Amino acid sequence: MLNNMTTDTEEGEESPNNQGDGNLKESSPFINSSVSCDVEKSQQYDGKNMALFEEEMDTSPMVSSLLSSLANYSNLPTGSKEHEEAENNEEGGRPSKKPVTAPQLGTLMGVYLPCIQNIFGVILFLRMTWMVGIGGVFGSFIIVFMCCSTTMLTAISMSAIATNGVVPAGGSYYMISRSLGPEFGGAVGICFYLGTTFAGAMYILGCIEILLIYIVPQAAIFKIEGLEGLEAEAALLNNMRVYGTIVLSFMALVVFVGVKYVNKLALVFLACVILSILAVYAGVIKTAIEPPVFPVCLLGNRTLTSKGYDICAKVIEIDNETVTTKLWRSFCDSEYLNATCDDYFNNNNVTEIQGIPGVTSGILAENLFGNYLEKGMIVEKRGLASQPDLESSASGTNRFVLADISSFFTLLVGIYFPSVTGIMAGSNRSGDLRDAQKSIPIGTIAAITTTSTVYISCVVLFGACIEGVVLRDKFGEGVNGNLVIGTLAWPSPWVIVFGSFFSTCGAGLQSLTGAPRLLQAISRDGIIPFLRVFGHGKANGEPTWALLLTASICEIGIIIASLDAVAPILSMFFLMCYMFVNLACALQTLLRTPNWRPRFKFYHWALSFLGMSLCLSLMFICSWYYAIVAMGIATCIYKYIEFRGAEKEWGDGIRGISLSAARFALMRLEEGPPHTKNWRPQILVLVSTDAEQNVEQPRLISLTNQLKAGKGLTIVGTSVQGTFLDNYTEAQRADQSLRKLMEAEKVKGFPQVVVSSNLRDGTSHLIQVGGLGGLKHNTVMISWPRNWKQPEFHQQFRDFIEVVRETTVASLALLVPKNISSYPSNGERFTEGHIDVWWIVHDGGMLMLLPFLLRQHKVWRKCKMRIFTVAQMDDNSIQMKKDVITFLYHLRIDAQVEVVEMHDSDISAYTYEKTLVMEQRSQILKQMHLTKNEMEREIQSITDSSRGSIRRKKSNASRSHHSIEEGSSVAEQPEEESVAVSNSKQVQLIHSKNASTPTSPTSPTTPAGSGNTWTDYKGADKRKNLETSKDPFSMKPEWENLNQTDVRRMHTALRLNEVITKKSKEAKLVLLNMPGPPKNRMGEENYMEFLEVLTEGLNRVLLVRGGGREVITIYS
Repeated sequence: MLNNMTTDTEEGEESPNNQGDGNLKESSPFINSSVSCDVEKSQQYDGKNMALFEEEMDTSPMVSSLLSSLANYSNLPTGSKEHEEAENNEEGGRPSKKPVTAPQLGTLMGVYLPCIQNIFGVILFLRMTWMVGIGGVFGSFIIVFMCCSTTMLTAISMSAIATNGVVPAGGSYYMISRSLGPEFGGAVGICFYLGTTFAGAMYILGCIEILLIYIVPQAAIFKIEGLEGLEAEAALLNNMRVYGTIVLSFMALVVFVGVKYVNKLALVFLACVILSILAVYAGVIKTAIEPPVFPVCLLGNRTLTSKGYDICAKVIEIDNETVTTKLWRSFCDSEYLNATCDDYFNNNNVTEIQGIPGVTSGILAENLFGNYLEKGMIVEKRGLASQPDLESSASGTNRFVLADISSFFTLLVGIYFPSVTGIMAGSNRSGDLRDAQKSIPIGTIAAITTTSTVYISCVVLFGACIEGVVLRDKFGEGVNGNLVIGTLAWPSPWVIVFGSFFSTCGAGLQSLTGAPRLLQAISRDGIIPFLRVFGHGKANGEPTWALLLTASICEIGIIIASLDAVAPILSMFFLMCYMFVNLACALQTLLRTPNWRPRFKFYHWALSFLGMSLCLSLMFICSWYYAIVAMGIATCIYKYIEFRGAEKEWGDGIRGISLSAARFALMRLEEGPPHTKNWRPQILVLVSTDAEQNVEQPRLISLTNQLKAGKGLTIVGTSVQGTFLDNYTEAQRADQSLRKLMEAEKVKGFPQVVVSSNLRDGTSHLIQVGGLGGLKHNTVMISWPRNWKQPEFHQQFRDFIEVVRETTVASLALLVPKNISSYPSNGERFTEGHIDVWWIVHDGGMLMLLPFLLRQHKVWRKCKMRIFTVAQMDDNSIQMKKDVITFLYHLRIDAQVEVVEMHDSDISAYTYEKTLVMEQRSQILKQMHLTKNEMEREIQSITDSSRGSIRRKKSNASRSHHSIEEGSSVAEQPEEESVAVSNSKQVQLIHSKNASTPTSPTSPTTPAGSGNTWTDYKGADKRKNLETSKDPFSMKPEWENLNQTDVRRMHTALRLNEVITKKSKEAKLVLLNMPGPPKNRMGEENYMEFLEVLTEGLNRVLLVRGGGREVITIYS
């Protein structure tokens, strides 16, 4: 077989133009295009044995042609590298100077080193030693372990997401938005953006702190010398603000002018970081061999500032003469030995200790536990005896090293956490990687492992090498103003100072480069409308406007000016971002979506949930109020995107949650029917559409909205006549029409369109299969067939009665609004009026519940509810009224109650006349679908044959056809059979009427228009009065032949209508019990006539038929 295929292919390749072998004829049944097109296709696919699929080649291309593009998919880097490419292409048609190549970065350069550079940062150099001194080795270890565990768990989750398909450049924002949807993606994307922006501010503040305190203190604009307490603090912060703004402006300018320079300097900044850390480790090793000389001077157990003394002694001997030192002069009022000195100075001795005793000194035991300080407290050495200062005067406190802020465990967590952020650096560069699915997990996890090891070892080594008072000295005031970590470094403290300075500068530039691009990506996604302006930039794609906004937000951090205050802010935003990465992974794992197939296998939903819990806990540990603000910002963005943002379908996990939750809820609903307390109308609205598939009764949807107020289930259904294959387009158009109308009327529900061979079956299918599982409709709403008396609408009212029958069988409630076009729209308001309920029979309480639900809507809110009930002759109407009032009180429904007495009365001649006319019409309506000529012949034949049938009528013959269940049309049967099928009583009535009434509507000249005369009851009334005045008993023989059941029903309808019209003529809405449909098909026209008579003269009527169960209860 393989050989044959090979041969065919070779032959096809050798002679593509040879079409004389009959292949074209063979394949032609599968091709609908012209002969020339056939030849082209035959040439294209000749010899490929794929003629069977030629029809689909345009929409479904061959796999062989797709494999190359699928396998070689590459996402070119979006970001800073585009800058250079865009510069080359600025002149439009000119080709680029260098071809765009596929990304070539490996794991080391693409992920590992960028992560190392981003994770190591300003906190390690400026605050790590202070954290160990304040929190102790044990407390600091817990903080580092918690934070590093959080990032490791997040990295595992991130690796799973990043290896689940190709991740375009965009990193964490892309991963979260495509996993959790645009709402979560936008909210977390903005949080990540704000975190990155505040990180830029933090790095700039760190850079200024190193510059002004450790490199060139004399450059300070606001001089700190001689200032104490709050004044000194304010001067320092003002210096930070001024220099921070200058540096921020310079960095923003650098980023604006040339991003490529930032990227080229990245390796230099990374080298500074690595060299600094190596210098610290070298210094630790050196302390074991030869500890460096960094003396610290103590007065009692208090640490003295280096600038307050020249020699660590009160007095010294020079040429056998005792001379006071600078330290003496700072504590006494003169330089003489008999001077008056500070009590604490007099009572305590000055001692000099080694600031860095070395790793073998055993100092670790002293630094093991925390020593938290309040703001303004003096840094003291543990275990050293001193005489307390009884007066504890605040003057001269600048001679001692003081705590600049109050410290506690949670503060340390908030300050430290930014030093473990930066784990997204690899995924942010996913567009540059040769194999992102392999590099991101390995590089990120390796980087976190490396940095975590360094941090934990630093905690232990700092505690083992450095004296506690030096660790707690945040700005190195007791060690000649040196950077504390610098005192440990080898060969010189300046290695660390300059290394940390350049690394913080680089990190700040990276933040100002990355944040605008992240904002630009969010803006270009279009999910947050008001941010769209930030999607624009320079011609080369540089995000100018986004850079401007980033610099403005960064300036807020600069104005705060304190590194310790800014760090917890960005901790919040990063923690929230990491929390959602973990949530995304956990959800995808638990939902088991078919597309969740990560190459990285070492993940588990429990790990993701643990990471998420850690993130949430750390947020509140760091700062509960910052956490609430951050979550508030995210929630606002989420709701904004939900209501105003562009709808995006990214196949996100939230949709999966919705499906799972819906399935769970549906399964719960299946457990049993809802309790009466929970019952509410779940409505299936049956509407009809015109030729253009527009809804003919839009007010039905308005009434549904007023009845539902957005609660429960609403299905708007319609049927399209035809076959599914031929009418699919019409069905789609009808579906769109329903959706638009539901959206316009603010009805929350689902449209459903059924294509069926006839509309009757389509409606039946909707009633049977609407809904899903336990979420099914329990109420059907259908409009009253307006022109049912017209011959062209003959089938319409039969379909209507079938709906009534089917809802009865299915135990569904039925709502039939009459004169639907006169019902109010959702924009109208009734300022007064009544909703009248005519409670004739009890059908489960639907009549009570519906007005209550309607009055919840603003259209009907001002209407008052009235309940009328009918009392018969033997009823106690006073007691009935009391009972109804009590019942309504228990139901908690406010309504006026009135009992209408209907005394027995004789059936009037008018009733007989109406019944006679109705039954005569019933026979005529059966002929309505015939042509005029056929109708004339048919009516004449009925009239003629009825004369003979009266004479031959037997009593048993009058019941001979009661078993006929369906009135077959005359058009489908021979004429004689049609006459035979007709009920003998009806035939007799037709003959009698024709004989007695010259103006009979059965006149063959106007059969079609005769239907309109039956509603002209005033004319009928006049005729009745005229004839009865001549001979009141002239029609008695005809009345005797009437069906007495129909006569009684007509009598009830007329009497009720008379009472209802009298009481409720001005009501805004009348609710009535709807009588049940006739059991056999013979009385369908009569049924419609009864309902027509019952509701005559009323503007808005809602006929209500219960579903056979209680829907309202007096119990709570």
